[in-house]
Amino acid sequence: MEMPVIDFSKLEGEERCATMSLLHQACEKWGFFMIENHGIDSYLMDNVKQFVNQHYEANMKKRFYESELPMSLEKNGNISNTDWESTFFVWHRPASNIYEIQGLSKELCKAVDDYIDQLIKLAENLSELMCENLGLAKSYIKEAFSGSKGPSVGTKVAIYPQCPRPDLVRGLREHTDAGGIILLLQDEQVPGLEFFKDGHWVNIPPSKNNRLFVNIGDQIEILTNGMYKSIRHRVMAEKDGNRLSIATFYNPAGEAIISPASKLLYPCHLRFQDYLNLYSKTKFAEKGPRFESAKRLANGH
Repeated sequence: MEMPVIDFSKLEGEERCATMSLLHQACEKWGFFMIENHGIDSYLMDNVKQFVNQHYEANMKKRFYESELPMSLEKNGNISNTDWESTFFVWHRPASNIYEIQGLSKELCKAVDDYIDQLIKLAENLSELMCENLGLAKSYIKEAFSGSKGPSVGTKVAIYPQCPRPDLVRGLREHTDAGGIILLLQDEQVPGLEFFKDGHWVNIPPSKNNRLFVNIGDQIEILTNGMYKSIRHRVMAEKDGNRLSIATFYNPAGEAIISPASKLLYPCHLRFQDYLNLYSKTKFAEKGPRFESAKRLANGH
């Protein structure tokens, strides 16, 4: 089972139609995919990963291994209600708090800020491509996500440290993501991320050549009326090596009201006889326009 890989460079040429179709299938059938040739500066991505790893070694590693969780593992206890991870969270939009987080170097803050500026543009581009595939207005997702100050954007920076007993604990317990579009800059060597598809856990390989991993959150599933689905995923604890995960969430603002796009809803509250009357006139025509007519009929037009 090969995960979809979307080559953004093909969106500008003769292969655009095929690439858009692949993106739609990835959102509809998988809920997650890789993107390459996405336009994010690769030198900047490497710097972000390097600075985060340096910060972990200098400021987080010792504190993690001296915490209660590793001590519990030494006693061979099965840890079911916590995660084997060392993390911090950064807000970017509507306002940034990165320079308020204790211990972060100026180099790390600057690299993350520059990376996020580029990543937000990519997230918005991706949302517009999704809208195009769904037949929605280009800016529909962005406008739905915007409160008074625009969509909310934040990043969870996580290290999943080497674990002496990966049989006893998860790196991160299985869940779906609450928000919108998640763009993950992840480790190039250490595996561990898994998504649940068709009754099986699918191993997500480390990201080579600065590919970004993308998955869909609950709010996109709601907005698309279930056409695009958020998928359960987890991180396995690993015995060999630390796994780096920098997950940026392009989410609705806190006050945004998310509901299914009316264009994606099936006709409802319509008498079957009324639908049959419409059907008799349009039986051999396309189904989509008939459903649109049925919606207008149900709304009294």
